Amino acid sequence: MNTFIAPLFADDASRLIAAGCLILTVVLYFASKALYARFRSPWLTPLVAVPVVLGMIVLALHIPYPVYFEDTRWLMWLLGPATVAFAVPIYEYRELLKRHWISLAVGVTVGIVVAVGGSLALAKLLHLSPDLQRSLMTRSVSTPFALAVSDKIHAPRDLTALFVIATGVCGMLFGELVLAFVPLRTRLARGALFGAAAHGVGTAKARELGNEEGVVASLTMMIAGVVMVLLAPALGFLPV
Repeated sequence: MNTFIAPLFADDASRLIAAGCLILTVVLYFASKALYARFRSPWLTPLVAVPVVLGMIVLALHIPYPVYFEDTRWLMWLLGPATVAFAVPIYEYRELLKRHWISLAVGVTVGIVVAVGGSLALAKLLHLSPDLQRSLMTRSVSTPFALAVSDKIHAPRDLTALFVIATGVCGMLFGELVLAFVPLRTRLARGALFGAAAHGVGTAKARELGNEEGVVASLTMMIAGVVMVLLAPALGFLPV
């Protein structure tokens, strides 16, 4: 009897821990968002502060990753609708986009070539494994697009998500520093920089600079993601 009941208690405990992880993640997100709105420190942004705090808690309590991910996977699912939502303001600025479609097309093309080519070159220079090389190729597009590409080029999804998030956080933290050294004065160029290099996180940062920057970043991110998905079969033939 005890051998039958023990697994049931273990399953119940696992479900409670998974539910607690979901609640903790959401609470920490809103707490970090409130702190960032008040103090405007880049280290208090949810994508920086929440993973650090969650990592410390999960490691301290020895919570296995599958248990944490059991309920929080729904948050990953929300990335798809969130990415599509970035396209909503684009309609309001359609005239701006019609005027600058050539510049945007060139920006997206250069961004993809630099992201994929630079990642592969660095990976080969460091003699990284093929799995790491394939995952790094998709790091500069938003997570839903990157995961779709990773499935087609047989890259590990967990590594892909990790590199995408790390790229976005770095772009958010150092994007304004780059703008200080590279004086991109037009709103179009500033928005395209964040959208092409740091996807959704960069787009959120671009919105802080201005509505026009945010819209251009949104469009650049969406186009880059779609193009990467279309190019996925060809990326699979690149030597790794």
